[in-house]
This record gives sequence, structure tokens and C-alpha cells, in this order.
Amino acid sequence: MTMNPTALLLDLAAQARSVTDPGTLHDLLFKGHRAWCEGVADVRAGVDRETASLSDALLAERCTTAGAPWEEGMTRSEAVSALGFATWEAAPAAMAYTELEERAARFGVCLLDDDVL
Repeated sequence: MTMNPTALLLDLAAQARSVTDPGTLHDLLFKGHRAWCEGVADVRAGVDRETASLSDALLAERCTTAGAPWEEGMTRSEAVSALGFATWEAAPAAMAYTELEERAARFGVCLLDDDVL
């Protein structure tokens, strides 16, 4: 059975709390990154559906309320994306991924190759 991104990220972060092995942390972080990407895409699609019928003024208000103001020069699509990202970042799943990233970093683990850094 495949877990939804939220459940998976919460589970991975919980697992990482007791892990110190860099290889295991890398595997958890890799799985978490894929779930994070899926989760943010799901939220973005949901926000897109929810805001499709809103006027620009109502969308701008919703963006401001979420802490993602519709800045001058942004297209409607960019504003919806910013709203989706702000919505996702406030979700427990995104916070769990941040916790997972921070745990991995404490042990020198990241998803970038050393030659990229």
C-alpha cells in the first residue's frame, strides 16, 4: 500500500529521529524529497482548483492572508503558485520534511553530490 505524501513524510521524520547512520539518513531524505515534491504538487493543484473561480481581488486577499502577497508584476498563475507553496509550507508534512532535512544535515547528509557543492 502506498502512503500519501503527508503520512509518508510524518513517518520518515519519525524514523529519522533515532537514526545516526548517514546512509540510512540519505535514504530517508531521498524518499522524503520525492514525497515533498508530490505533496507540494498536490497542494498546488488543489489551490488552483479552489481559486479558479475567485476574482483577482479575492485571490489577492487570500494570498495576503496566507503570507504570500500577490506582488506587482506577478501573473495570476504565479500568485496561485505562491499561495500553494505558502499553504504547503504551513502544513505538518512540510514541517516534517524540514525536520528530516535538519536531522540529516546534523550528520553531514544532503541530496547534493560533493562535486556540486
